[in-house]
Amino acid sequence: MITTVQRTRPAGLVAIDREMARQRADAIASYENARDMAMKVAASLRRTGRLLLLGMGGSHAVGRAVEPLYRALGIDAIALPLSEQLGQPLRVDGSTVLLTSQSGESAEVLRWFAETGGTPESFGLTLEANSFLGRSAPCLVGVGGTELAFAATRSLTISLALHLAILAALGDDPTDALAALENAQEPDISEAVAALAEVGVVVTSGRRLQGAAEALALGLTELSRRPCFSLEGGQLRHGPMEMLGPHVGVVLFRGNDATGALVTAMAVSAVQTGAPVVVFDASGEAAVPGTVTLAFKPATGLAATLAMLPVAQRLMIAFAWQRVEDVGTPVRTTKITRSE
Repeated sequence: MITTVQRTRPAGLVAIDREMARQRADAIASYENARDMAMKVAASLRRTGRLLLLGMGGSHAVGRAVEPLYRALGIDAIALPLSEQLGQPLRVDGSTVLLTSQSGESAEVLRWFAETGGTPESFGLTLEANSFLGRSAPCLVGVGGTELAFAATRSLTISLALHLAILAALGDDPTDALAALENAQEPDISEAVAALAEVGVVVTSGRRLQGAAEALALGLTELSRRPCFSLEGGQLRHGPMEMLGPHVGVVLFRGNDATGALVTAMAVSAVQTGAPVVVFDASGEAAVPGTVTLAFKPATGLAATLAMLPVAQRLMIAFAWQRVEDVGTPVRTTKITRSE
C-alpha cells in the first residue's frame, strides 16, 4: 500500500480538489437559476404522472438517488442506464423523460436522439448549455461549466440541486436540502480511512439512500482501480453476504426514514462477519457497535444525500490515495465517454 505521508498531490487529484471546493456554491446557484425550467418539467410531470430517468455512470447514480423522491410525490419514476434503454427500451410515450449528462456529449445521448428524435416530454440536465444535449432538448443547466476532473464530484452535487429545483416546483419543501448545501457537516474520516486500509474490495449499500451508495462505489472504483461496487440492502442480504469478511469493506448509508432499521440490521450482520463497516448515518439513532460511524444531523432524501456526499468524496479520495500513485488520472477511460 502506498503511504500518503509527504507526497505531492498529482495533477488529477488537484483537479478534483478544485471541483469539490466550488461544488456547494455552484449547486446553490444552479438551484436558483433552474427555477423557470424546473417549472416546465414539473408541469410535464403533472401531465404524465410518469418519469423515466436516463443517464450513465454518475448521472445514473443521480437518477437512483432521486427516484424514490419523485415516487413519494406520486410520480411513477424509474431510473435506468441509458445504455439499457437503448438495448431493451421501456415505452416513452406518455412519460416525461429526463436525460442527465454533465458533458451533454456521451455516445449514448447522441444515439438516443438519433434513434428516437427525442419526445415532446423530453428534458435534459447538463453542465453545458451548448452541448449536443443542450441543443437537442430543453435543459436545466448547472452553473460553472463542464467538470474537468475525472471522477464525478461537483457534477453530482449540481445535478442533485437541479432535481431539487424540480421537486420544489412539484411542491416539495427544499429547506432542509438547501441547508445541507449551505452549512457543511465535516465529520472526521480518519477512523473510516484506517478501517478500510487493508481491504481489497468495498461494497456500498443503502435502502432509501441507495443512490448515494452507488455514487460512492463508482468513485471508489474509478480512483482506486479496485473492485468496489454497490448492492441495494435487500440484494446484499440475498446471498452476496457470503463474500463478507475481514478483507471486504462495507459502507452503509442510513437515513432518518422507515428504511433505517433495515440498514441497522445489515450493519449488525456485517459486523458479525468480521468485515470493517463504515456507516454514513443521518438517522439520529445510536451508532451500531463495532462500526465506524460518520454522524450527520437527522435527515433523509436529498437533505441527507447532499450532506453526506462531500464527505463520501473525501473518503473515496483518501481510500484511493492509499493505493494509487497518480490518483485522478484515468488509464483506460476518458472523462467524456464517446464510444459504447
